[in-house]
Amino acid sequence: MQEPKTLVVRLHPLDDVVIACQEVPLGTWLETEAVRVRQVIPAGHKIAVREIKPGEAVRRYNQIIGFATQPVAAGEAVHVHNLGMGDFERDYAFCADAKPTVPISPEATFQGIRRANGQVATRNYIGILSTVNCSATVSKKIAAAFEGAGLRDYPNIDGIVPLTHGTGCGMDDRGEGIQVLRRTLAGYARHANFGGVLVIGLGCEVNQIEALLVSHGLTRGPFLATMTIQESGGTVKAVNRGIELIRQMLPQLNSVHREEISARHLVVGLQCGGSDGYSGVTANPALGSAVDLLVRHGGTAILSETPEIYGAEHLLTRRAVSKEVAEKLVARIKWWEAYTARNNAEMNNNPSPGNKAGGLTTILEKSLGAVAKGGTTNLVDVYEYAQPVTAQGLVFMDTPGHDPVSATGQVAGGANLICFTTGRGSVYGCKPAPSIKLATNSALYSRMTDDMDINCGEVLDGNSSLEEKGRQIFQAMLKTASGQPSRSEEHGFGADEFQPWMLGAVM
Repeated sequence: MQEPKTLVVRLHPLDDVVIACQEVPLGTWLETEAVRVRQVIPAGHKIAVREIKPGEAVRRYNQIIGFATQPVAAGEAVHVHNLGMGDFERDYAFCADAKPTVPISPEATFQGIRRANGQVATRNYIGILSTVNCSATVSKKIAAAFEGAGLRDYPNIDGIVPLTHGTGCGMDDRGEGIQVLRRTLAGYARHANFGGVLVIGLGCEVNQIEALLVSHGLTRGPFLATMTIQESGGTVKAVNRGIELIRQMLPQLNSVHREEISARHLVVGLQCGGSDGYSGVTANPALGSAVDLLVRHGGTAILSETPEIYGAEHLLTRRAVSKEVAEKLVARIKWWEAYTARNNAEMNNNPSPGNKAGGLTTILEKSLGAVAKGGTTNLVDVYEYAQPVTAQGLVFMDTPGHDPVSATGQVAGGANLICFTTGRGSVYGCKPAPSIKLATNSALYSRMTDDMDINCGEVLDGNSSLEEKGRQIFQAMLKTASGQPSRSEEHGFGADEFQPWMLGAVM
């Protein structure tokens, strides 16, 4: 692995800190900053380049990442011991930076699957959706019957995916929690990457199949079958019945073929997990560069994880296409402030211990890096969790920061591909949508190469620019959408990671 060519990187001329590109020894003279380092600085961590007084704002990306909690000398580490949260005014400046998006012609293409209803798929799975945790084991047993040689005669079917979860009963039958669960399940039931779906309930749960279908306009048919364990006569009979229902779908679903399709049919969910101090320097802005290309080719990108844009939301409201869109985003921020307060928490409970070990200190700092995934084009709409995404361009979906919950909402909204940046090393997958992993640094890529698809650490090493890496990521989107398996797919990730957002009281 090649070492970075510089010891530190400065992200903006007005920043109060620089970022260590590798471990910086005590006493090192930083020529570019005219500062001597006063302690060992771990890779990815921040070094003060000026004296900072208690209460003063500290800037990275020329944005506030926190306030000094004690005196900080030039050359000292800036981290959780001397940097904390604080209130400050954000200039939302609705729509101030919105500008026309210049399309690219001819549009890029990929080899996709066109469904009869006009949807475009990147994979051809059959899904098994459990309405309630009580039907989880039966769902998995049905899927297991098709493992090994079970699909040998159906080479165009990518697999049978059982999606189970821990809720569906013990909840208010009209509350916010069941509304979100049904919206999520309905989104998966109509997802383009599922050629067919079997919905399985126990029979007596709060989340009744009929209510799910009626509330979201779903209709039973050859490729949307339903059943309950109680009606079937118990576990063994239910498993046998489920196997037979899926077997009836196999011949016609195997007849699909891939064809050349415009990249405007790509809907890419943007995720970051196991972030570090390099996430906002390499992988996230590189992904943002790829997103700009995707949007200019007519495609859609879904930025999410509302707690992880907290403190940076003003960078998105400035790019909103209308005041209405900007206000929808601010409303979700206010909802989260109230949500965490009534649960005796705070927004700065994020970052995680791993994020902090990697150099991130406050949620403000983490958010500024996370927003970079969204590139520079206009924010065209804002959606609540698992709502169907209908706009084209960069959109925002309100989700928690927890990766499985967030990506589940994006896929329910229609994402047929996921791009996932990581600095500490996430191994997440998300069936039925393939997930592309982007490493923020070369050390991680070398250590976990079997799980990483692209090494964005080459930007830090001086071997690639953000624009070059963005083009590489965009090409990887097209290849993966065309059927090339991602690393997480090769390892079989994606079914157990299905995790709808659980809201409301468990009763």
